[in-house]
Amino acid sequence: MSQETRRFMRMMVFFDLPVVTKAEKRAYTLFRRFLLNDGYDMIQFSVYGRILNGSDAVEKHMKRLVINLPPAGSVRVLTVTEKQFASMKMLVGMPLFQETKVNAAQIALF
Repeated sequence: MSQETRRFMRMMVFFDLPVVTKAEKRAYTLFRRFLLNDGYDMIQFSVYGRILNGSDAVEKHMKRLVINLPPAGSVRVLTVTEKQFASMKMLVGMPLFQETKVNAAQIALF
């Protein structure tokens, strides 16, 4: 597949998990650790995202996410194209190191 025909996408995970009991804190920690180990970057607190190469990869990672869901709380997923993600405006604050602009030719997916 050529560079021009690839459709890079961003999968964004938003979650709000309870952390009152010891079991809830453990579930939160395990879920967050799964996201980091699976290649997600923290965009904001409880908002994580990762870049994917096409809709097949989105389906694959969606299945992995469902398998690792915590037992309680709220978890949402939004998938957008790289072009849509790049049009996001930061109103307050500075971009994180992970958010530096990268063009499609610089992305290496394994």
